[in-house]
Amino acid sequence: MTGTGPGLSPGEAPEVYPERLRPRPLELAIGFPLGWDEEGSDLPRRRTIHPRQAIESVLRAALARPPCVVSFSGGRDSSAVLATAALVARRDGLPLPLPVTLRFPEAPGSQEQGYQEEMIRFLGLPDWERIELTSELDMVGPVAQRHLRRHGVLLPPFAHFHVPVFERAAGGTVLTGLGGDETLTEGPLGRLRSGLFRRSSLRALAVAAAPSAVRRWLFVRRRPQEGYPWLLPEVEQEVLRRRNAWRAGVTDRWDTSLRVWLRTRYAAVRAASLGALARDAGAQVVNVFAEPKVVSGLAGHFGARGPVDRTAAVRELFGDVLPESVIVRRTKAFFDEAYVSDHTRDFVARWTGQGVDPTIVDLDRLAAQWQSVRPRPGSLLLLQRAWLAEGLPSPS
Repeated sequence: MTGTGPGLSPGEAPEVYPERLRPRPLELAIGFPLGWDEEGSDLPRRRTIHPRQAIESVLRAALARPPCVVSFSGGRDSSAVLATAALVARRDGLPLPLPVTLRFPEAPGSQEQGYQEEMIRFLGLPDWERIELTSELDMVGPVAQRHLRRHGVLLPPFAHFHVPVFERAAGGTVLTGLGGDETLTEGPLGRLRSGLFRRSSLRALAVAAAPSAVRRWLFVRRRPQEGYPWLLPEVEQEVLRRRNAWRAGVTDRWDTSLRVWLRTRYAAVRAASLGALARDAGAQVVNVFAEPKVVSGLAGHFGARGPVDRTAAVRELFGDVLPESVIVRRTKAFFDEAYVSDHTRDFVARWTGQGVDPTIVDLDRLAAQWQSVRPRPGSLLLLQRAWLAEGLPSPS
């Protein structure tokens, strides 16, 4: 199936992008994929290899397609990918991976130089590229504009953040640590085993032990602390119902939750979007922790209970290649100032409501959300859709 994103040059063939994965109206309204992908990956039930072996196998194949670039932020997931790739390259006589880091001097929350520099020294890597950016990766900045004109809106709305790294890997492969947040976390039984007897852990354990009908009833009615205030009330209720319903069957076993996650539209859409943007740059992208072989290895290794916690999982899998300071790290960078900057503010100031469905969204509340100091990420796909609509001809 072929995508038909606007903005292609006459006679230019669009990239192949599965139509089933393009944002649906409610997904567009919240910037998040809902439900299942009917063609999603299914993990084998048979015994699998150890997850570290699976990870090294994935990395070995990527290193054999140089240049092998690692999207390196300094966080635990990207550090684990970089460190293991360096180990595999040196052991197997392959070219060393090239860490590429995006830096935003005007975005204080994104600063991770200390962790980054420590990791590069620890690994003794001779080359490390740092790309300084200001507002280029704004949600409707020049990089986003290019992919919006070519592909139309893609989920997630931040997919274009990887484009500078993809461009550095032309002809080769980009490795990311995406998927670590979903596959290296503990389940409710793991939290209880770790001795964290907080009320939330006990409540999660009680829900996990409940019959499936009770779990479904509870999750369908669950409301997050922060909803979607830019949606019309009845639309918000439907979104929350859909987001919560699928979780009812996956709270009892950690390995089952991984299998389910791999079949979500979220996993499929992210992989397809990053793949399309990487192809534009002449590169391939491998999201290491979302590779079926790796997910299968993790599910088989940690089983129903899962790891005690994320730190324990990272130490068990990567303790031989990471410094202790990275293993125990719990902080994460944020990039609000980088993706909402002058391009977004200029567009919002002139926006007249075009490109957004008023039967789903309260336009005044949406405008107020975009004008806030830190807009909710869920509202930003609508921002891109509105920007794109501004440049399209009006229907006759």
